[in-house]
Order: sequence, then structure tokens, then C-alpha cells
Amino acid sequence: MTILDTLLDELVTANRILAREEVVDSFGHISARHPERVDRFFLSRARAPDCIEREDLMEFTLEGEPVDARGRKPYLERFIHGAIYEAKPDVHTVVHNHSPSVIPFGVTGTKLKPLLHTCACMGHEVPIWDSGDKFGDTNMLVSDMAMGRDLARGLGARRTALLRGHGCVVTGRTIREVVYIAVYLELNARLQMQAMSMGDIKFLSAGEVEKILASTGAVAFDRAWENWCRRAGREPGAMTGV
Repeated sequence: MTILDTLLDELVTANRILAREEVVDSFGHISARHPERVDRFFLSRARAPDCIEREDLMEFTLEGEPVDARGRKPYLERFIHGAIYEAKPDVHTVVHNHSPSVIPFGVTGTKLKPLLHTCACMGHEVPIWDSGDKFGDTNMLVSDMAMGRDLARGLGARRTALLRGHGCVVTGRTIREVVYIAVYLELNARLQMQAMSMGDIKFLSAGEVEKILASTGAVAFDRAWENWCRRAGREPGAMTGV
């Protein structure tokens, strides 16, 4: 099996995992940069993530143009992915979702911050991107490259960002890493809302987050991936951690 074959198989599996873990539902998507062409990425045709098969995966330019659509309809918000890949060469996979617990943090201004060690993967802070700041009243969808590029600028060097009244974006270096971050971002948001009802929260310190980020890698991602594959009814493939 080639590197590309492995990537595309994992991309299908990632869609199933994100659906099973309730990070995506009928909407939301995950993409991966082409392993041999930095100016291309793969994303499914417009379909619910839990239904996606290998033949649904399409190749795109960074401007969001299908390379060979073959009659398949792409997601409207493919520009999120293309713009982030264009702006961030170190990013190789992107998730956009509307997981329910993150939504309140994007509309209240309450900072979403890591409070659990496994959730430190989200980074120190999660900025909020508001489409209305530059584009006024819209249907809230990132429907062209101008909006995608503005979102990428709002994301900056961070791993994650909230979209006001819409959801979030998550970036990573591998499919397994980005799935890990997306799942634990939703968990942190849920736990933070629970903890807020009990009293003041002692969040992870900046130093703690740095040490956790430095020590969390392929072993953790593989361990979670294997578990989530079992839950989603998918084969995990080769484990990469050492």
C-alpha cells in the first residue's frame, strides 16, 4: 500500500471516528494535504461524515477547485481547508465541525482554556473568529477564499479557533493528531461548562501546557486512534508510535 493509499484510508476512518465520537453529525468535514504535492489536498464530496467511502474523496487545489470532480458535488466550505493549507505550511490536516459544547464559547466571549491534561493539545488559547467583523451579515458559512483567508489569519499560529455562531476549526500535523485534538477540544468545552457551575476553575498553567504538548505524540495518538477505530468499526492500520 502506498503512502497516498494509507492517507486516504485514514481519512475515511477519521470521518467515521469523528461521527462516532459526536464531534461531527450530518455536517462537518476533515481534510488532509496531499503527501506528495503541498499545493493539493483531499476532502470528501458533500456527504455526511459517517457515510463517507474511499470513492467520495476528491482532490482539490489550495484555491478550493476540484482537480477531477467527475460529477461529485464538493462541500461549500472547502475554502476553510484550502486557505489554512495556503497560510500554514506545517499543517497537514484540518477539521471543521460544529460540536455542541464549543458553540457557547464562541458567542459569549468566555475563554475556552485547557483544564485537563489530555485537553492541553488544544493549545494555550482558542481565538474567536467573527465573520461579521469583515463581511457583515452572511449565512455564516465560509463560502469563498476571501473568507477562508481571513479565518486563517485569525487562527494565526494557534492550533484551534472558534467561529462565532458556527463552530470551530482544528489543525494538526497528522490525521491521528487532528482527530485527537478535535475530540478533546469538545471534551474540554463540556467539562469547562460543568466546572463553571461549581465554582472558580484552576486551569492548566502555561508551563503545564507546554510540558504536556512536548510530551504528547504518536504513542498517545495511536492509543486513542486504536480505541476509536474499535468503537467506529474500522481497522486501525499500522501503529506509528515508538
